[in-house]
Amino acid sequence: MLPLLLTATLAKTPIRVFPLDTVHGLELHGASLNSAIHKGKRCVELTELQDPNLGDLAVIKGLDFHNGTIEFDEAGLLTKTARPSSRSFVGIAFRVSDDGTGYENFYLRMTNGRSPEQELRNHAVQYCSLPNHPWNELRATKPFRYEAYTDLVLGAWTHVKISVEGTEAKFYVNRAAQPTLVVHDLLHGDSHGKIALFVAGHTRGFFRNLRVRPA
Repeated sequence: MLPLLLTATLAKTPIRVFPLDTVHGLELHGASLNSAIHKGKRCVELTELQDPNLGDLAVIKGLDFHNGTIEFDEAGLLTKTARPSSRSFVGIAFRVSDDGTGYENFYLRMTNGRSPEQELRNHAVQYCSLPNHPWNELRATKPFRYEAYTDLVLGAWTHVKISVEGTEAKFYVNRAAQPTLVVHDLLHGDSHGKIALFVAGHTRGFFRNLRVRPA
């Protein structure tokens, strides 16, 4: 069994690699967590248990993040209790507070990428900032500013990357050269904190190959 944490060096910048092939080293905030195999890949499965509009977390222990890049592979399915309006929210929380209640957040709505409804497609990628700026508040006050379209397939492995510098973050999907969503005003300011896997909205989220490169 591979260790959870490996350390490598590239261009004198340490890269911290978390294979996420076991549940060791993850601290739960509300969700259920299991080792799993999804589409032939070893991973961890995080299932939403609390308020489906707020989200649940699995925090990476022993990691403090300020600036740099975070990348990983994720997939999302709906739980058996999902409603027709459920979207399968899967993503990452960063600069997470010690108690897990405050964080910046990017996630994908996995059912939206190929929806026949253009309005839903436009909401495939989301940024929000908890607890004061959830997605619905941002959509109401600043429509289109914190959301974007990207192609997604429910249940498919999807590679994502976040680049963070000060109060700016760029979110990339499936190794695209250009970001899908750019946020110039991270709403917690120039902060730091933990990194956590994120699910919401009656979701089973699968995660593997988390790589963190501090700036």
